[in-house]
Amino acid sequence: MQTLQESQLDPATAAADFHQPAGEPWLHKVTRGQVLRIVDLEGNQAVDTIFYNADDTAESYSVTDTLQGQGGIYLSTGSVLRSNRGRPMLTIVADTCGRHDTLGGACAAESNIVRYAPQKKFMHSCRDNYLLALAHADIGMGKRDLVPNVNFFMNVPVTEEGGLSFEDGLSGPGKYVELRAEMDVLVLVSNCPQLNNPCNAYNPTPVRFVIWNPEG
Repeated sequence: MQTLQESQLDPATAAADFHQPAGEPWLHKVTRGQVLRIVDLEGNQAVDTIFYNADDTAESYSVTDTLQGQGGIYLSTGSVLRSNRGRPMLTIVADTCGRHDTLGGACAAESNIVRYAPQKKFMHSCRDNYLLALAHADIGMGKRDLVPNVNFFMNVPVTEEGGLSFEDGLSGPGKYVELRAEMDVLVLVSNCPQLNNPCNAYNPTPVRFVIWNPEG
């Protein structure tokens, strides 16, 4: 699935604008009708993201409901991200990258050991980022609340044998994806710190989050 769509929204009219450093977490509430733009500032940066219903965090993004609903494994313009209760959480309304991963998951100490080497265990990871952001927010969420994530801008093709291959990204400097919230959502992000595969071109870089209020 690859559906390129430019946005008509102007950052000068945005309600909020954040620049997030390389490798760092981000947690923010986006209310129903708001549009969130995620910008890959320098290109080839994976943005690992989980969504929760802001009013009931037991309802969260579901990769299975999302992929069953759209009949494909990649996300792009028109994709509806669904919850574990089958409800629409967000809709991708613009996308200049064209494809986003849903299967590669988030790096963790355990996966760093399995995929790379035992000495990689203590490298910073997306799972650590998620837990740090939740702990800092002090909202009663923790490890048991983590679910499979979306990897915006990440390229993880499925091989003919059914495996996953972590490849150079399809993105580039300034590429972005925009999502319209269909309910109030908490957006939990790890601006991926991974150094051991090409998902970040072996060099994590900053990203930008821009939020617009509903028109009218």
